[in-house]
Amino acid sequence: MKHSSWGVGLVLFLLLAAAGQGQPRVVTPDLSTINDGASWTLHDATAEAVEVDGRKAVRLRSKGDSADGIIGIAVFNGFELTTGTIEIELKGKNVRQESFVGVAFNVAGAKTFEAVYFRPFNFRAEGVFKGRAVQYVSWPANTWEKLRESQPGVFEAPVQPVPDPDGWFRARIEIGEKQVRVFVESAAEPSLTVERLAEGGKGRPVGLFVDVSDGLYAHFKVSADS
Repeated sequence: MKHSSWGVGLVLFLLLAAAGQGQPRVVTPDLSTINDGASWTLHDATAEAVEVDGRKAVRLRSKGDSADGIIGIAVFNGFELTTGTIEIELKGKNVRQESFVGVAFNVAGAKTFEAVYFRPFNFRAEGVFKGRAVQYVSWPANTWEKLRESQPGVFEAPVQPVPDPDGWFRARIEIGEKQVRVFVESAAEPSLTVERLAEGGKGRPVGLFVDVSDGLYAHFKVSADS
């Protein structure tokens, strides 16, 4: 009996050890529960569950403008990410200064977070605006204005391949301990690679990001490395 118990214990130990070998935890937040008062927390935003182009989606609208210190965020409750990957489909619009859609992560509060967002109206732009299609920020210390002034061209970039600025596009954001990489559609190379400007060692919530106007969000998936 002693040998049998020891053997069972060893098997259980090995199974638990194998289960912890870097297998990612994956969650696909239910966007239809955006307003149930429990699954999500809205900061400076309104939201509604919608169906658009055959997709179950969320329309998120900001209550203000980042120029006034207001960003709309919908934070998914009950899941925390340290490092991992965020995948999402987004739809903005080709209207200058009225479409800023993306995701927030490392969310410590309504005004303390990191984010990657897109400016669809710059997807097909020419000149300097072409390089402002995707942006990384780290609020509140590193807004897009500060980063553009202090380190131009480092924390924003063009996107490849170039999506339809009025259509749906896919984004994958890889969040490492020190670095963030942003991929668009099925690109093998990132459109944007940046060094993180915030402490990222703690598991914190993730969510949806919108500035100034509104945007559409679908097929939201988060994969944690551990």
